[in-house]
Amino acid sequence: EPLTVPVLERIIARERPDGLLPTLGGQTGLNLAVALADAGILDKYNVRLLGTPIETIRKAEDRDLFKQLLDSIGEPVPESEIVTTMDEAHAVVARMGLPLVIRPAYTLGGTGGGLAHTMEELEETVRSGLAASPIHQVLLERYLMGWKEIEYEVMRDGADNCITVCNMENLDPMGVHTGDSIVVAPSQTLTDKEYQMLRTASLKIIRGLGIEGGCNIQFALQPHPQVARAIGVEWSPESPYYVIEVNPRVSRSSALASKATGYPIARVSAKIAVGKRLDEIPNAVTSRTNAAFEPALDYCVVKIPRWPFDKFPDGDRRTTTQMKATGEVMVIDRSF
Repeated sequence: EPLTVPVLERIIARERPDGLLPTLGGQTGLNLAVALADAGILDKYNVRLLGTPIETIRKAEDRDLFKQLLDSIGEPVPESEIVTTMDEAHAVVARMGLPLVIRPAYTLGGTGGGLAHTMEELEETVRSGLAASPIHQVLLERYLMGWKEIEYEVMRDGADNCITVCNMENLDPMGVHTGDSIVVAPSQTLTDKEYQMLRTASLKIIRGLGIEGGCNIQFALQPHPQVARAIGVEWSPESPYYVIEVNPRVSRSSALASKATGYPIARVSAKIAVGKRLDEIPNAVTSRTNAAFEPALDYCVVKIPRWPFDKFPDGDRRTTTQMKATGEVMVIDRSF
């Protein structure tokens, strides 16, 4: 059946489910859960949303609400502006200048987004972003060229217990989608101070959003001064890091973190959704600890993406914030 609201309403009317778990169905699951709630279908058939509440999904996926939430909890975001028309985009460029990153709301894998170094690129990318976003909203954001991209995989239960499952470092700097980056877990170049600073921010964000289950938080970390000089991006930012985005769901990064750490994120998220707490869920992989234990790695996991250029020989081969890879392979060893 097609994944549309009328078809889902027919299925709900016939099957009469008690609950709906939106956070294990990727971006499609989140978007459809929001659409069903907006159409009043969940209330009409008395379907309870399990795990992460609908307001939390809205706060994390709607670029405007997300920015407001981060401001309210004191977490730094890069200078950015929400636009819904081409004219608004031109006004932002006049004020912020180029290059800019274009991030559409409610899309998967950065669809419709990208980097704009020229006005032509800006017009083309903003048009495709507005078309790709179901709410016709894009975020124009300062391009943090050369900054490190770091991700944290975090879990929270209904009793506000939080743990970080894993942190990952992208080999590519900001401006390349995580799905197109070579990624290493745990991160290799962070000082303990940087690691703890970003870990604290991750726990603050998942609590601020009220996510129940797994979630993936992406940060940009300021480059070393020598690196900044070498690539010519010397400016003094207000913060050593910025929050880039949050996936309030199980994502591709969660799958990588699960395999890398032996912590079954999707399984634990499903148990949290039906009301269990982290200390009540046994870790099915270790059979000795419970889900409230943070995994400790004495090894390294590296993931490399695979691009299907054999199937799409004419595909655009530039890596941007829009994902092009369709698969990945990972390897575990003692050292990087």
